[in-house]
Amino acid sequence: MNQEQTLAAVLHSDELPTLPTVASEIITLTAREDTTLSDIGNLVSKDTALSAKILKVSNSAFYSFPQQISSINQAVSILGINAVRSLVLSFSFLTMKAGKKKGHFNFENFWKISLAGAVASKLILERVKGADTEEIFVCGILQNLGELILARTFAEEYEEVLKKVNDAQYDTLNAEEEVFGTIHPTIGYEVAKNWGFPEVLLLPILYHHDPALYKGGDPKIDTTTKALYLSDLLISILYSDKPEEFHKRFNKEAKSLLGLKSNDVEYILNEVHTQVDQAGEYFGLRIKHTKSIQEILQEANIRLSLMNLDFDQMNQELIKAKIKLENITEELEKKNKILANLANMDGLTEIYNHRYFQNTLENEIDRSIRNTAQLSLLLIDIDHFKKFNDTYGHQVGDFILKEFSQILKKNIRRYDTLARYGGEEFTVVLPDTNAEDALVVAEKLRKTVDDTTFEDGREEYHITASFGISSAQPATIDDFEKSDFISQADAALYEAKEGGRNQVAIYAAKKKWYKF
Repeated sequence: MNQEQTLAAVLHSDELPTLPTVASEIITLTAREDTTLSDIGNLVSKDTALSAKILKVSNSAFYSFPQQISSINQAVSILGINAVRSLVLSFSFLTMKAGKKKGHFNFENFWKISLAGAVASKLILERVKGADTEEIFVCGILQNLGELILARTFAEEYEEVLKKVNDAQYDTLNAEEEVFGTIHPTIGYEVAKNWGFPEVLLLPILYHHDPALYKGGDPKIDTTTKALYLSDLLISILYSDKPEEFHKRFNKEAKSLLGLKSNDVEYILNEVHTQVDQAGEYFGLRIKHTKSIQEILQEANIRLSLMNLDFDQMNQELIKAKIKLENITEELEKKNKILANLANMDGLTEIYNHRYFQNTLENEIDRSIRNTAQLSLLLIDIDHFKKFNDTYGHQVGDFILKEFSQILKKNIRRYDTLARYGGEEFTVVLPDTNAEDALVVAEKLRKTVDDTTFEDGREEYHITASFGISSAQPATIDDFEKSDFISQADAALYEAKEGGRNQVAIYAAKKKWYKF
């Protein structure tokens, strides 16, 4: 079989996957120059399930936006057309299953590795200064699309490819060339081209195994292709039986291809396993606990040291290795706790960040439902803070934000959660707190801020803040939504500011407003 025969058979096969309607339409729509944000939003909104998935990811740590995104039109406006297109395509492809022909190709494992590749690609490109990261995630998912196509179209023939690879006779590309007269990057490229994909997605699929072959001169495509190539090395550290070899190559080639610094490489290596697990949760794939690269390399070193030992020596070395590994695991757990804590903290104010707030509120809602308990939420905005910054400068503004945070922190309960919502906005989650008690808490905080003189050693400053409250008993409300709860507090905050600022407003179900 040669390349032309294989490609013709693929394109005319009943086993060739078809794009879901929304995915197909979004490719067509984004190819038009007159497409608007509203056009994209209206298209995606037609698919309720897909819209819910996109909103979940948009409001997760995957993006870590400071504000809550409550609609697809808002998501398109904030993320941009290309990023939403990437999410639509990512979800569409991650739901593709095996065809009618059965074989030993593990489709579930393929998508897990593809998702890991997407995470790795995004993680790598985010460390490249000035790089456009909007479409890298879907490029990462699609980079080995041709494998899926060949395995579905030629289930029996692909068994031969798998056998050659498992017997260590060939690597995947050589085995495919031997059996099909072509390789999966070419097949993936041609099929995606047939679907109408733009070049920015097509060419990285074609060249990601050898980015030096790309001669087009488009810096975005060039950088994306190199990031995909490096992601393949990174995933090979996680999932191959030769992690040391790929680790050396990744360290060397990340610096030569994309100019990454040693601290960038170290960050990527330390972070990838955590982000793979998180992405599995966001995109609905059951990914088991991914080992850290440090653990993987340590285990590989242990295996290597045991190869030439006799039985007694092996036993002794295994005991030593087990103890050492346990110590490393314990140390890693401590470091991961520190990293997790850092990931949850706002660097300026040293209180919790927006990401931690979103997770905490979700947990408190679940707990309130289980216990049929009350839950309240405060949204707080420093009044006229932009004007304050313009008058006194950003250094003084940062000082105020830090001191303001500490005032709030000192005046709430130990089990309340204070977080920076974004900019000069803050939020407090009040578990087991009804509307009346939340009003008391908010008024206490408002008055404390109003009565405080902020001194930075040079001048004295005075600020005020406005407070919005939402309060509910989630167990008694059908289809209680976190986003609605936040929107209610935001609406109350708006009312407090419209009413003259330096006051508290609470949202009620009948949309009456109560203010101090």
